[in-house]
Amino acid sequence: MPYVTQTSTTSDFIPKGAASLNIDYAGPPHDFHFLLLPKLTLLAFSSAVEPLRIANQVTRKELYRWYTVTAEGKPVRCSNGVRITPDSGYPKLTDKDTLLVCAGVEPNGTASDLDIAWIRRLRAFGTKLGGICTGAFALAEAGVLDDRPFTLHWENQPAFRESFPDLEPTGNLYELSEQLLTCGGGSASTDLMLEIIEAEHGRDLAMIVADMCIHQRSSNRKSPQRSPLSVAVGSRNQHLVNAIHLMNQSIEDPIAIEDICDQVDVSRRQLERLFGKYAGMSPSKFYAQIRLSRAHALLSGTDMSVTEVAIASGFSNNTHFAAQFKRAYGVSPKGFRKGWQSGQS
Repeated sequence: MPYVTQTSTTSDFIPKGAASLNIDYAGPPHDFHFLLLPKLTLLAFSSAVEPLRIANQVTRKELYRWYTVTAEGKPVRCSNGVRITPDSGYPKLTDKDTLLVCAGVEPNGTASDLDIAWIRRLRAFGTKLGGICTGAFALAEAGVLDDRPFTLHWENQPAFRESFPDLEPTGNLYELSEQLLTCGGGSASTDLMLEIIEAEHGRDLAMIVADMCIHQRSSNRKSPQRSPLSVAVGSRNQHLVNAIHLMNQSIEDPIAIEDICDQVDVSRRQLERLFGKYAGMSPSKFYAQIRLSRAHALLSGTDMSVTEVAIASGFSNNTHFAAQFKRAYGVSPKGFRKGWQSGQS
């Protein structure tokens, strides 16, 4: 496996700025290497890099260095079409370095065999590993997730569970352990880096970096990626929240609305009124949308057949599933899959 040498100067990593904070540190920088996979999410990647840059800027010290990597040092396109030319191909890393795999909206199969083999070698060397947005797919392929807590973007978790049924991601913003760090992407990348900065250089620096990012830092890593269901439908009514929770927990094997009413202790009429007021639709339609959303995620994020997707989304009848899906998305499941695959080629 070919390796390259990454070169840089101190000035590359300490930009000028007005804000400042004095800290007592004269040790070596913490090097982060970002493995950029095709169609990575630019927001998640930049949200991880910028806190490192700001930490150096406000302290006027080289606390961190960051490098971008692809298998052969070739440019890669993000999901939004922006083209990034990496710093190098695979560098030689040690147990002092951190590698973060950056993926995006189409995570299945974007890591090459060379990428997977390199990740496995790095684990043997003791390099800390991590995944940004959907980087956990590549980490799972490399067999490095083990029993440690990990996460990835909530939109891609259904596809991940189908691809790796023995692995269960959390719904948290980010997860951080001694040798593994993962986050759901977006601004969660910033929250992850802020915790690292605080652990390595103190709370004051983490606070000023958050302020420079104009970022409202999450109170803790256990915060969920998605807004609470009560906020999602504009209500804090516990009956409604509990009903939606039951629906989300019973997608493959849907439960009858009457059974939901029994479990949340409301009448059918009361539940209909609650959904009409806060969601603008009936409980049945809301439930169907949850299941169709799952089907959409599985069709775009896995190689499951349309029949398998229908079953996993709680539709026992393919004809009914196809009709419901087309009504919701304007295209049949087969048409959607064909169009998605054409867009990938």
